[in-house]
Amino acid sequence: MNFAFTQEQEELRGRVVAFAREQLNPMLRKQTGLSKAIWQACGAFGVLGLSVPREHGGLGLDALSTAVALEALGYACDDMGLVFSAAAQLLSVSMAVAAHGTPQQKERVLLPLCRGEAFAGHAMTEEGAGSDAFAIATTASRDGDDFVLSGAKSFVTNGTVADHFLVYAVTQEGAGALGISAFLVDRSAPGVRTGAPIDKIGLSRSPACSVYFEDCRVDAGALVGRLDRGASVFQESMLWERACLFAAYVGRAERLLEETIEHTRSRKQFGKSVAKNQAVSHRIVDMKLRLEGARLLLYRACWKLARGEASAADVALSKLAVSEAAVQSSADAVQLHGAMGIAEDAGIARHLRDAIPSTIFSGTSEIQREIIAAAMGLYR
Repeated sequence: MNFAFTQEQEELRGRVVAFAREQLNPMLRKQTGLSKAIWQACGAFGVLGLSVPREHGGLGLDALSTAVALEALGYACDDMGLVFSAAAQLLSVSMAVAAHGTPQQKERVLLPLCRGEAFAGHAMTEEGAGSDAFAIATTASRDGDDFVLSGAKSFVTNGTVADHFLVYAVTQEGAGALGISAFLVDRSAPGVRTGAPIDKIGLSRSPACSVYFEDCRVDAGALVGRLDRGASVFQESMLWERACLFAAYVGRAERLLEETIEHTRSRKQFGKSVAKNQAVSHRIVDMKLRLEGARLLLYRACWKLARGEASAADVALSKLAVSEAAVQSSADAVQLHGAMGIAEDAGIARHLRDAIPSTIFSGTSEIQREIIAAAMGLYR
């Protein structure tokens, strides 16, 4: 067992931290929303194509090195919403197209996505299909050589700005997961309509909205992967997203721990630093314990994914540990910062708001426990 990063991975981490601090953060302070300039900066550096093969405009990194880069970005970037939008596009859309798309689809969309010249959204969730992912009601009916999509998707990340959507729809009714197909649909296609932005508790710079497909006609070239086999496209993308995206939350937890240690050591009450109180120091130790435990599970999952050995349970354990640690440690940091913890200017409460959605998106904590329980044989 080797717990050390390679020299290349260490250098990658340093470059990402420098990029976030020297380029991204100054831009984030001046601009609101998910601006094209910020997106193109991410693309020029390589963030939007970390794991995309080089021949399609990416850096060709494996899952482990992708996680190293995203952890560094989560650590150094001031806005977790931007990090989330970038990772979601990369892992749930670009990687799906790279693995299952046609040569024409790859040539048409991957290079612009990697360069930050275009946005993409992952359109799976529906009002009646969240945790029960394959209970979707959106349909894609065959009409000659075309498909006609009808239905509505909710909480589509990057939906308000997306140029392309990876849409999952029922192509064979009554077949469950074996009757779902994936389609790459342009925003400009007739019948595509986006709803108003959703005002979320956290990750506010990451735009989300509902997307409606009203008799949206696409040709057969929009099909990603095989007909009726979209479930495998979705499940593979979820392995990447649940494993690698949450590395950003590991990085944010590291930063939050450092900020909390600095605050409690410098703040004095009753003639001594707050950190010297056992109730405080033990709470900080618990933050450290959660961080390191979650980090080990995440890198084990990414290491297995890079080797083609990751199971759904490996990734679920990682996602569950990281997301729940993020929420609990953020809540601890708010408490340990006292009044500053609830002051908007201090930014500590923002960490908590950004952490709470992590237990919901990419599969709730309850769903992760179901996956793990099934792998343990508890439901046999």
